[in-house]
Amino acid sequence: MLRLEWKYVIIGLAGLFGLYLVGTALFRPLKFLIRLTAWTVLGVALLLAINAVFGYLGFHIAINPLTILTAGILQLPGVVLLVMLNVLFIG
Repeated sequence: MLRLEWKYVIIGLAGLFGLYLVGTALFRPLKFLIRLTAWTVLGVALLLAINAVFGYLGFHIAINPLTILTAGILQLPGVVLLVMLNVLFIG
């Protein structure tokens, strides 16, 4: 007859709990990086769309990491902010 000792059961449960904690600790930063990447791609798309539409009028927003993150994280309000700052300071 197979007899399990309680210490092996407790060690197994502690190991599973440890795997859960490590998995959770590693997944949260990965989830944030995936969202940040998606925001960055969206920011680039918004900036390229603005530059394509208003490029004929001589209006251009520089594409650099700061503008990409501003447009990506804030999305449409971020693009409006960049347009307003561009008009205000570059005129």
